[in-house]
Amino acid sequence: MNQNRIVLVVSVTVVQENEVLMIKENKPSAINKWNFPSGRIEQGEDILNAACREVKEETGYDVKILETTGVYNFISSSNHQVILFHFIAEIQGGFLKLEEDEIIDSKWISLSEIQNMKNEELRDSKVIRQIVEAMINKKFHPTEVFNEKLH
Repeated sequence: MNQNRIVLVVSVTVVQENEVLMIKENKPSAINKWNFPSGRIEQGEDILNAACREVKEETGYDVKILETTGVYNFISSSNHQVILFHFIAEIQGGFLKLEEDEIIDSKWISLSEIQNMKNEELRDSKVIRQIVEAMINKKFHPTEVFNEKLH
């Protein structure tokens, strides 16, 4: 039996003055799609560290993780099962410097503006809409549910 791969992903909504940062991707699996900074958790990496690393790589910002909206399980457009850990963060330092080649644009946008975007503009639109809904309804959880990686 051929099993599809399970991919572990972190996703981060960076919040500043009632707006959130979205990036436009230029990856083969997501050309011209808007998304929150996100990426795969590397082998042996702590989940919260992975979230901060991905934001830094894709946007140039250093962030502090504040809370989580939870864990999302879905099948990606490439037919992989994705387990996505989503976090809310605020900027602590750095400056906007988009990851060359993979990120082609960014914008600060309100949650209601994301709700008004077309599905084809968003990467994995169902998941992004679930995250936005959780944020609007303030369904947040403390990050203490994610225990540090044991050595």
